[in-house]
Order: sequence, then C-alpha cells, then structure tokens
Amino acid sequence: MTDTPSRCGFAAIVGAPNAGKSTLLNRLTGAKLSIVSPKAQTTRFRVLGILVREATQILLVDTPGIFRPRRRLDRAMVHAAWTGAQDADLVLFLVDARTGLTDDVRAIAERIKARGGRIWLVLNKVDLIDRPRLLPLTAELATLVPAEQTFMVSAAKGDGLEALLAALAAAMPESPHLYPDDDLTDLPDRLLAAEIVREQVFLQTHEEVPYGTTVETESWQERKDKSVRIEATIYVARAGQKAILIGQGGTRIRDIGARARAELTRLFERPVHLFLNVRERGGWDEEGARLRALGLEDPPEA
Repeated sequence: MTDTPSRCGFAAIVGAPNAGKSTLLNRLTGAKLSIVSPKAQTTRFRVLGILVREATQILLVDTPGIFRPRRRLDRAMVHAAWTGAQDADLVLFLVDARTGLTDDVRAIAERIKARGGRIWLVLNKVDLIDRPRLLPLTAELATLVPAEQTFMVSAAKGDGLEALLAALAAAMPESPHLYPDDDLTDLPDRLLAAEIVREQVFLQTHEEVPYGTTVETESWQERKDKSVRIEATIYVARAGQKAILIGQGGTRIRDIGARARAELTRLFERPVHLFLNVRERGGWDEEGARLRALGLEDPPEA
C-alpha cells in the first residue's frame, strides 16, 4: 500500500471587475483574505490563499479585475492580474453569469487563450439568473476559450464549490507543499490591516471617494498583553474626499475605524487598537512609492 502523493499547485482566478473573484477566494479558503465590496475594481493586487485538502495544497491566486487601464495605478493592477495568471498551473476563468459576454470578458478570453495552458471556466452568480440562459452562454464561451471543465457556482452562497474544490485537488501536480499547511496567505499582516480599512472606506462611502483613496499601515506595535496597536493613514486625492471620509464631527471616520477594528480582531484572533489618520495627497495613484506600498510593481507604459 503506497502513501497518497503530495500535490501542490497554483490556480489563478481571472476575470472582469466584479465577477466575484474575491468572494470565491474567501469562500474556498474559509477566511477573509481579499476584501469585498459591491463596487468594481476593489482588489488592487494579487492575493494568495493557501488551502489544504487531504494531501494537496491548493494555492489560489485572486487577481485584480482586468479592465482598460488609464492611470498608473490601473496599469499596475492589470499587470498584477496577468502576472498572477502567467505563472499558474491552472487558470479559473470566472465569468459573471448575469452580465454574460461583455467586451471585457471577450478581451480577457482572447488573452487567456493566447496564453495557453490549462483553463477551467467558472460561471458565477448562477443563482441570480434563469437556468435556461446558462446553456447558450456556456456554449458561446466554449467557442472563445478551450476550457477543460466548466463549473456553475454561487460564490456568495457556496453552491457548487465542493465539486470545484474536489476537482482542483485532483488537478494539482505532484509536488511538495510550498507553504506551511497552517498558513492562510503570504500577505504581510500590515498589508492585510490596510486592506481591511480600505474595505470599510468602500462600504461606507460612495461614488468616486473609494477610488480616490489608498491606505498604508504606518505603525505596528506588539503589546505585552498580546494585543496589537496599529496606526494607518488613509490618503485621499482631494480635500472634498477628506471631508466626506471624516464626516460631520468625525462620525464617519470613527465608524470606519470601529468596523475595521472588529474585522481585524476576528482576522488576527486577538485584540486590536486601531488609529486612523486622513491625509490629502493629490496624484498618489501616479506615485511609484505609493504603488510599491500596495505591493504592486510599476510596469512601463505600453
């Protein structure tokens, strides 16, 4: 009787903005690793989720939504998405079944096909549309990408994910595990903290404000009582955005801090003392230093 071989591999989740990539990653790993909001372009860099199933370590890569970049930040986000896909053993092409074949989906399909390698098609949000619409959509997508398998899921509800996980575990190549099995991600805690604060900015503000902000963890202090003291700065592009974030009498920034603190306490499983500052810094999304603080490379203009 032989032991079950050790398997390990990378599966990149690629798709258009708001397809549900971060929701899928969080559901599959059972942890809040990638921030989620109803707004598109929430994820800004590659997020690795580490999942162990029996003898297999599945390394899920959540990538930024792929779109037509305008700013330096946009170019860095799209570059991060394609870099995450390029090195993967398998690409999960995630498509929002509700919106179907948009121009962005067609462009992504074309590039995924040109990349070569293994592709699985994952139709998400299938619980939100009539089932008869799925068959023609799947057939048309099959003409665009040579997908080995097709899965129909609801990342938000968890429908269909067990079958996807089982297939992923079987598809990973034989290899020793690349990370400790009790790790959830390779992201530094400082970056996770900044992302959780930014998620609350997305959830509690509207229109252009979330896209005009970035968050950096300025200070991280371990305390003797095992708690952690975190100071983070929210950078905004304009004075008006700063006023909106702070709110009348500081009410909104306190609410953002309270909700982020609660989320971080759950994530880190220990008390968190969170202190937020808001600073105006016009053009931060064109600064190489700010992009590097986000964990992004600064690719040259095409």
